[in-house]
Amino acid sequence: MAGRLPRRILKETERLLNEPVPGIKALPDEQNARYFHVEVNGPKDSPFEGGCFKLELFLPEDYPMAAPKVRFVTRIYHPNIDKLGRICLDILKDKWSPALQIRTVLLSIQALLSAPNPDDPLANDVAELWKSDEVRAIETAKTWTRLYAFSEGVKS
Repeated sequence: MAGRLPRRILKETERLLNEPVPGIKALPDEQNARYFHVEVNGPKDSPFEGGCFKLELFLPEDYPMAAPKVRFVTRIYHPNIDKLGRICLDILKDKWSPALQIRTVLLSIQALLSAPNPDDPLANDVAELWKSDEVRAIETAKTWTRLYAFSEGVKS
């Protein structure tokens, strides 16, 4: 299977394994090297701090010409992530460039956890609360993190 993967995917995977991003773990699936099991620690000083969020990342056949498909498996209370775990992030949509890599995508998702953007929401109800009562929205995000994001975290 690995022999049929494009060299670019092999190189990116090797780099992710040998030079992991702090607070992020991305492991290729044993059956499908285009599918990654990802864990992202909630960033320090964010409502998601202390949580470890599971995501799945899939590289489509036309990667890197097309963006990876990424979604949260762990439930999260965030204005840019909907109930199905889909992520509203420009580089996963119209701002994708083949110059970007899996590592860039994961860092951008980690940054999105540090800086939710209620002005470009995917979860409108969460965004509305974030805008009208940010304190309550942040408390809800912290509660969901305690409830749904296991606390072991990525060892980095």
